[in-house]
Amino acid sequence: MKPTVKKVIACVALTLSISANAQNFGFGGFQMPEIKVECSEKFIDQNYVGDEQVYHNLDVYIPKTAKPADGYPVVVHIYGSAWFSNSSKGMADLGTIVNELLKAGYAVVCPNHRSSMDAKYPAQIQDIKAVVRWIRGNAEKYHFDTNFIGTSGFSSGAHLASLCAASNGVKTAKSGEVEMDIEGSLGQYTNESSAVNACCEWSGPIDLMNMDCDGIKKNHPAPEDNLMGFEFVGHEDAFNLLSPIYFINETTVPIFVNHGLKDNVVPSCQGQEFWNALVEAKVAGACAHFEAEGGHGFNMYSEGNLAEMVKFFNRARNK
Repeated sequence: MKPTVKKVIACVALTLSISANAQNFGFGGFQMPEIKVECSEKFIDQNYVGDEQVYHNLDVYIPKTAKPADGYPVVVHIYGSAWFSNSSKGMADLGTIVNELLKAGYAVVCPNHRSSMDAKYPAQIQDIKAVVRWIRGNAEKYHFDTNFIGTSGFSSGAHLASLCAASNGVKTAKSGEVEMDIEGSLGQYTNESSAVNACCEWSGPIDLMNMDCDGIKKNHPAPEDNLMGFEFVGHEDAFNLLSPIYFINETTVPIFVNHGLKDNVVPSCQGQEFWNALVEAKVAGACAHFEAEGGHGFNMYSEGNLAEMVKFFNRARNK
């Protein structure tokens, strides 16, 4: 049974907090000092397409917890880089999001993807959907429980994580006269599903035609313009198909929106707009948390906030 709007809003009330101390910055680039990943095994640079390209490599981290009978539930965590990096999988959020998921018994898959310099959209979402299919195709080898695959990401990685979850089941996306193949046919597991069960997004751009939602005019070309190869003015239908919010409906899987109210890179109104759309669609299990002192990665990864992420995924698994 889908919750009422009142019940969904209660989730944000329960998780609203202010973290006092700055946390490790999660941008899809560098965390210093070097982070030790708390895993039992790791498999580095597995190519999920079979083309030997660095941008199609991923890392697999297996938790130290005892393997459940059905295998480990999986979360795909995607780095942020304003879509400019094609090789930051081993340098983002390892000491925060990834380690917390591992401690909770989740296997974590961290993929690279093509940058906006390598290829234009929808190449990036095609890559992430190929990662999900690869997980299903390699479930026995890595002891994955594919009854639960979640997505997570920071900034542009949050955009891709949200888009992957919101577009479950959509192979050819349409808006007006524009059609895009967002599924793609990469890799050898094209008969597998790219659907996921839940998403926890951190500071993501969600409505790519409304990045000025805070009233501050942004410079162009912006990163999303580079991703598409053109600005949104005159290309509104194409930008709809870039925006996770466009795909939200009553069948959307649970999504947890996390955003800092002091984010000066991706304004917090992006997260609020996402949350409003989830509430309007009465998406079961949806949650939101707006960090009062949170910036773009800063003050977001407190112990409490990471614990709420784990609780969210656990609820989504057991619904």
